[in-house]
Amino acid sequence: MDEATYRIWLAPLRAVDLRDSLLTLCAPTQTIAWVRDRFGRLLQTAVAAALGPDASVDIVSAEHATPRQRHHDDPREHHDTAPRALPNPKLTFDQFVIGDSNRLAHAAALTVAEMPAQAYNPLFICGPPGVGKTHLLGAIASLLGAHDPSLIIRSLTGEQFTTEFLRSLNDGSTTSFKARFRHADVLLIDDIQFLERKARTEEEFFHTFNSLHDAGSQIVLTSDRPPRDLAALEDRLRERFESGLVADIHPPDRATRLAILRKRANHDGLDLDVEALYAVADRITLNVRALEGALIRVIAFASLTGRPVSADLANEVLDGLYPQSAAARRTATRCTVADVQQAACEHFGIAPDDLLSASRAARVTWPRQLAMYLARELTGESLPSIGRHFGGRDHTTVMHACRRADQRILSDLDARTAVEDLRRRLA
Repeated sequence: MDEATYRIWLAPLRAVDLRDSLLTLCAPTQTIAWVRDRFGRLLQTAVAAALGPDASVDIVSAEHATPRQRHHDDPREHHDTAPRALPNPKLTFDQFVIGDSNRLAHAAALTVAEMPAQAYNPLFICGPPGVGKTHLLGAIASLLGAHDPSLIIRSLTGEQFTTEFLRSLNDGSTTSFKARFRHADVLLIDDIQFLERKARTEEEFFHTFNSLHDAGSQIVLTSDRPPRDLAALEDRLRERFESGLVADIHPPDRATRLAILRKRANHDGLDLDVEALYAVADRITLNVRALEGALIRVIAFASLTGRPVSADLANEVLDGLYPQSAAARRTATRCTVADVQQAACEHFGIAPDDLLSASRAARVTWPRQLAMYLARELTGESLPSIGRHFGGRDHTTVMHACRRADQRILSDLDARTAVEDLRRRLA
């Protein structure tokens, strides 16, 4: 057998484990007997020289290797020298706040994490920046890794994919690049729109996508736009992105924003005034990252100045951070409390006098609470002012009504539907 043939047969031979002075090598099943016969004594001598006289060597086939050994022996990992990223403990499904704006995307992501490549493949999550797309990718990776640590999961951004591909072109390591990505069990790409107008990278990703999809690997992509709006991408890529499930995420509604703020406050062990949370939620409406950042800013300012966290403090701090939003809040045309009361009465089929009465009947109490909640959200009136419009009630009664309505909206689908219907009518 010539030198070239030796190299071909010996190339797949790799070290996969070292325990208690036993070095385990893994070889393809069809070559293992030949390797043992021809090179067993030589390998034993080399191992003893390198690890000590008590060291020994064992050669196993891939099918008889332990799960840990198979994971290391998988040729898909042969060229992978990049360290594995540790999962972010904040990017889990438990930490994700579900609302009407993200319910479909969350359910689809959870299904993919529990049954990869069996339901939605590819899964394409789209939405504006800061609404939770990256969080869902991290949650998928975290749950998959916890359920099956042997899975090969590739998680990166579109920019990182492009950078690594261009680097492989420059240093002649495209074979290694392809082995790294085309043999993964799960591929998670954030901000896939970054591939637009990058012809060579698009070409490579097209073949990577096909290779993974044909092999039954799970693919999850995120973008700031749905596939049909990625006009600068090749048609064949957009078609493949649309071949699975496209799940969009919208900016969170007010109830979801409040739930996000409460979860963040609870996670950090903070007991905050609900009116302060209302102030932050009313100011930051489009971006979850900005929403959490605004809360951190308010808490930091309160800590540094020794002032309690209140709605007034939140408005004072955020006026400096979002001056345009503050101006818009002061000058925007709002509906009146009377408008809210009329809409609530028409929706629930009750008389206006019922909202102002002292009745505690269920058919009146819930519409009254919801009307107060929407008046607080949509009119800009103070709590005492809203109370005066509802039969002279005091501000604590209005605050209690808003809290009860908020809790019911979070847990009751019919309540959320009523809120959205009334919001649309009042808009």
